[in-house]
Amino acid sequence: MLETEHYECPYCGEPAEAVLDLSGGDQSYIEDCPVCCRPIVFHLQTDGQKWMLDVHTENES
Repeated sequence: MLETEHYECPYCGEPAEAVLDLSGGDQSYIEDCPVCCRPIVFHLQTDGQKWMLDVHTENES
């Protein structure tokens, strides 16, 4: 199941959109910002229906 979620880049603050695959369960992955190209760490928590997405810089835990 795919969903979209809007977020702000933790580096440049520009708005962007992530496509989330809820069928994979909890996930952590890195994608580059489409504007400033810096690596953003995504943490997705999901039970397949509800989800919570956190984004932060590589230096944040």
